[in-house]
Amino acid sequence: MSVSRRNQQDCLKALPVCFSGQKINNRANGPHKRREVKMIRKLLASSIAAVTTLGAMPVVAQSTAGIEAIEEIEVISRSRRSEGLADLNAAVSVIGAEELSRVAQMHYQQALNRLPGVNIHRNNGQESLAAIRSPVFTGAGACGAFLIAENGIPVRSHGFCNVNEMFDTHSESADRIEVVRGPGSAFWGSNAVHGLINVVLPEPGEASSLRLEKGPRGTYRGNARLGSENGNFKQMFLINGVNEKGYQEESGFDQQKLSWLYSYDAGGGTEIDGGLTLINLNQETAGYIVGTDVYKDGDLRKRNPNPEAYRDSKNHRVWTTISHQNENWEFAFTPYWREVNMNFIQHFLPGQPVEDFQHTTLGFQGAGYRTLDNGAVLAIGMDLEDTSAQLLQYQPNLTQGSFFLRNSIPQGRHYDFEVEARQLAAFINYEQSFASGWELSLGLRLENVDYDYDNLMIDGRTNEFGVPCRFGCRYNRPSDRADSFTNLSPKLGLSYTLSNYANLQLRVQRGFRAPQATELYRLQNAQTVADLESVELDSYEIAVTGAGLNWDYSVSLYRMNKDNGIITNSSRENLNGSNTQHQGLEVSYGHTLTDTLSIRGVANFGKHTYENSIISGGVDIKSNDIDTSPNLFGNLRLIWQPLAGTTLELEWANMGEYYTNPENTAEYEGHDLLNLRGQYRFSEDVTVSLNVLNLTNELYAERADWTTFTGDRYFPGQEARAFLSVQWDFL
Repeated sequence: MSVSRRNQQDCLKALPVCFSGQKINNRANGPHKRREVKMIRKLLASSIAAVTTLGAMPVVAQSTAGIEAIEEIEVISRSRRSEGLADLNAAVSVIGAEELSRVAQMHYQQALNRLPGVNIHRNNGQESLAAIRSPVFTGAGACGAFLIAENGIPVRSHGFCNVNEMFDTHSESADRIEVVRGPGSAFWGSNAVHGLINVVLPEPGEASSLRLEKGPRGTYRGNARLGSENGNFKQMFLINGVNEKGYQEESGFDQQKLSWLYSYDAGGGTEIDGGLTLINLNQETAGYIVGTDVYKDGDLRKRNPNPEAYRDSKNHRVWTTISHQNENWEFAFTPYWREVNMNFIQHFLPGQPVEDFQHTTLGFQGAGYRTLDNGAVLAIGMDLEDTSAQLLQYQPNLTQGSFFLRNSIPQGRHYDFEVEARQLAAFINYEQSFASGWELSLGLRLENVDYDYDNLMIDGRTNEFGVPCRFGCRYNRPSDRADSFTNLSPKLGLSYTLSNYANLQLRVQRGFRAPQATELYRLQNAQTVADLESVELDSYEIAVTGAGLNWDYSVSLYRMNKDNGIITNSSRENLNGSNTQHQGLEVSYGHTLTDTLSIRGVANFGKHTYENSIISGGVDIKSNDIDTSPNLFGNLRLIWQPLAGTTLELEWANMGEYYTNPENTAEYEGHDLLNLRGQYRFSEDVTVSLNVLNLTNELYAERADWTTFTGDRYFPGQEARAFLSVQWDFL
């Protein structure tokens, strides 16, 4: 639906955004060379052919770029309440419901990588590693660089994240996905260092749809949406289930997701809304394939070196938000409860131990908003979480491998501990517009995180019975202890309207994260205490954004300096030993070329380097590129809408080359993919979709890596494949 245009000085305030239209059989027993020119030629040929063929088609499509399209977008990821995206001085990107429906993601990477600054690497099954204005991080605390939330509530507790936690969101049924690039605002704390991903579910109300999908190798998926309204009460059920037979041998997953949402207008300025989300994943995991360029071998790329690997995960959340508005203030209070359980084989470690982890959280978010007499907007609030967590790592079988490994990694329990964690934060945010055309945004957050650790085994570097290993046991259990971390996070933003078509934005922010519990208490070799400090990142950004009637753009230049990065050195000690620099340029552009044809794309240029002396592989890696940080990647989509209910999209996804080790001696050459997606509405009730991924049958790697022990290793990307779906809207 079109929105009436505001005064041009206001509605052309641009935004740093890329707007997008929108069973387990194997179980352990017990608890640099690119091919861009070639692909550019392919894309140009396809685009020219499309424009030539379709130029005379009927004029029916609505604009997917420009002022009106942007003004329709509302986001909650900056201040936890609905705001117009065009009014924000924040690096926020949005992929909306229409585009999410077209993408019909089997993995969230397929949607998120359309946004500027975002680079999700798919591992196997539903697993992934993320990057937002960063390299792809790995290791125990890698997940702490990003905060993952659903409806504004983190899906895991601050000290107990997991690199795969995007699969704990109901993203398949989302109304939109919002991404904050760089440190989060004062409303977000620990873990929102490099960015924030917030999955926003639909508003409850009338709905009745069913979507069935068939994919390759016996893959099936069903998705349903059922909602009703009864006076002041509205509700909606979201249901998603998928069974995927994996591309690699003896792999695949079953996943089920259920959300119930409700809202109630209690009158007198009070509204109550909330819901629950239940998620279950059972996955047969395939491991890396090993060998230089082995992903190019049509047979070897389908093998699974680790058929015994699996991952089972459950995530349950319940929340309620009580909102009240009076003459002076608007308040929002959200209590919530969360439970997480995950069990999986660490097939990438010698001895292949099993990790069994769970945590339960009671949390509260509270905020008050007031418009002051001078027109400024003041927000104050607090966050509180109390978490009880347990982690057990045990090895059912004897260690295989060298004589040293067999005598340093014992069978049995390695770790068994509990952690009580508390997070308490207060924040304030102030925003004001001036007659000179400048707008000011100030924010400040003070946060404290406490851990109380209880070791349930014998302290020290022994097996579970207290017997030392011949060469010293790898795993070391610290004594009971308590740790506390306090951080202050300031934010400053300025914006100025340069012209009707350009808006200048300046931002200076600090992000932080407290150490993860596993970095503090899951120690190795001779380390008995991990004396760690919080990781801090200072971000400086300048952006120019703008929009016209049928086009919009944003250009963002950023530089971020990160101190106290937590690393594991050659002695397997967890230390604050890494200072890094992250700088880049993000360009996004959308243009409605004709009434039936539009184009949208993003280009990301980045440089991520080590800034202090660190010896790795016998060399000093200072000034080296951080591994898995391509200098160039991006996405371009050509969208044709010849008739109401008919859409055809051609997507070009580019991944530049990147180094796969800190020494910068091993690399992946990058890849280019073409994807074709089509939708056709047969009637008011029935829509058929056909998505063909990797149209040119490229042999590529979803993720490339290198280790001293294996050399080059990869998660292979799948060859050409098609997904056919039918959606029935029966209301």
